[in-house]
Amino acid sequence: MKVLVAYESKYGATQGIAERIGERLRGHGLEVEVVRCSVLRDATGFDAYVVGSATYEFNWRKGARKFVEHNAGVLSTHPTWLFSSGPLGTETVDKDGKDVLKGAEPKQFADFGYLVHPKGTQVFRGAYHHDETRGGDRILAWMPAIRDILPEGDFREWEAMDAWADAIADELGAKTPA
Repeated sequence: MKVLVAYESKYGATQGIAERIGERLRGHGLEVEVVRCSVLRDATGFDAYVVGSATYEFNWRKGARKFVEHNAGVLSTHPTWLFSSGPLGTETVDKDGKDVLKGAEPKQFADFGYLVHPKGTQVFRGAYHHDETRGGDRILAWMPAIRDILPEGDFREWEAMDAWADAIADELGAKTPA
């Protein structure tokens, strides 16, 4: 079975998540390609899809949004999963007691739910380093108030990614890794 893991990443954290998911699916004996959404226009030729993006202000990056919209016909007729990355820090609930990961879901989970009918969605924690920002983000990153609010570090939870990829492989009927 051939699986496409398509992603859109700004600074590389989401790319790392996509690569980890792809690696884990390969461990189940699946044939996997991991490709940036903005590079691959046509998604035909795969049996299943995992599509993800970094999330900023509750929105996926433009390349991922366009990829799903352009390939909705294909994605809606094959097993498809969606993921995003974004929340920083280690807190599990916010100041109001609400689940941080649930609260960080991008608008596209709801929008694309009707369009491609994903079998599942998942939010993963991201990574952020002040010194790696560029463009317009660089100005914000150097503002003391922003630097104090945004926790710096790599908060990605590799075990959570592995468990999610394993569940996808199980649902696809892939073999259990040795």
